Amino acid sequence: MYGALPSRSDTTQPPAGACAICSDDRQWVPSSGQTWTKLAADGHELVHQELEPGIHRLNREPTFGIGQWAHLVQTAQGNLLWDPPNHLDQSLAGKVDELGGAAMIVASHPHMYGSQVSWSHRLGHIPVLVHSADRQWVQREDPVIREWSGTERILPGVTLIEAGGHFPGASVAHVASGSDGNGTLLAGDTIVPVAAAGWVTFMRSYPNKIPLSAGLVRRIVDRLEPYEFDRLYGLLGATVLGDAKGAVRRSAQRYIAWVSGANDHLG
Repeated sequence: MYGALPSRSDTTQPPAGACAICSDDRQWVPSSGQTWTKLAADGHELVHQELEPGIHRLNREPTFGIGQWAHLVQTAQGNLLWDPPNHLDQSLAGKVDELGGAAMIVASHPHMYGSQVSWSHRLGHIPVLVHSADRQWVQREDPVIREWSGTERILPGVTLIEAGGHFPGASVAHVASGSDGNGTLLAGDTIVPVAAAGWVTFMRSYPNKIPLSAGLVRRIVDRLEPYEFDRLYGLLGATVLGDAKGAVRRSAQRYIAWVSGANDHLG
């Protein structure tokens, strides 16, 4: 569903049995059954956008799988490859090289683990950071993997924040220099911009529409409170381009009111 084979080593054969993460209630297996693909993408064109100075995102056309975007954050001490692409092909790898390569790889949550080790090897066996609460979902162990938890400043001005919710270790990356010094948040699936401008939502499962509790959403907002951010970039390309922290606060208040029953008189 997310592209590359979630196998335990390089192989041309699909893994035996079902894909555990696709069978979890956050995802699904199509009625036609599980299918697999190879690591390299064919027939897809590179899409590269510089969102703001030092923050880039990469994808391919036509979109593959769910069409998630990988982000690359440039710093003076090396770059972060955030939510690495699900495929490793020459055009993508070449663009990452052109942007300065990467010093480390971090996936926001286990749905993005698919090709992280392959990307690490391609980029010189750089560290792959995996949240300790989600280590059970790693399907390909490798010495490049390092566990983390809580908060960690991984590069100058770049901090990983354990937000939880979507997964216990679901994380966001805060870029202090982003948004002209007002801060930028790379949100993965922890916080997702919605159709209405200036609003976001929070879910355990987006495709299966399973909500989070009021307590978990409140905890996400509390863990982000120490950080300022004016822009927020989501996994699938949706954005909040102004007052993003305010949007998260307002959206959390609205969400909590509905799931806690405060608005039952309106139903």
